Amino acid sequence: MLKDLLLASLHHLLFFALIAMLVAESVLLRGRIDGAVVQRLARLDSGYGLSAGLILAVGLLRVFHGVKGYDFYLHNPWFHAKLGCFVLVGLLSILPTIRFLRWRKALAADPAFVPEAREVVAMSRIVRFELLLVAAILVFAAMMARYGGF
Repeated sequence: MLKDLLLASLHHLLFFALIAMLVAESVLLRGRIDGAVVQRLARLDSGYGLSAGLILAVGLLRVFHGVKGYDFYLHNPWFHAKLGCFVLVGLLSILPTIRFLRWRKALAADPAFVPEAREVVAMSRIVRFELLLVAAILVFAAMMARYGGF
């Protein structure tokens, strides 16, 4: 039981960290983008990726070593919805990650570099959409825990 509690707690804390980093990215993308902001975005995105990877690892540990057991998760439609949203968020995050790394590289080559406004707007929209999907993940998690497979 203690192992399950620790895994659940870590899973939730990592998810809150992921949300905090996405919100920070969203806020930074709404303001003026300069070299310092580009560096912050790249660092936040690295932390975001690390959090996502750890969430996945801890989640797998919960599936295979948690008290609910493997069978609970595999036959739970809300778990599949939650995992599907998580995968979609991960796929959507690829473009901002690539863009932030390009911006950082351009900044290293030219300290006066400023990303194009249309790129910033596009990345902001993607990050906000990711946040909506993260909200859906939280709803699916609550449904999964309470309603199981219906």
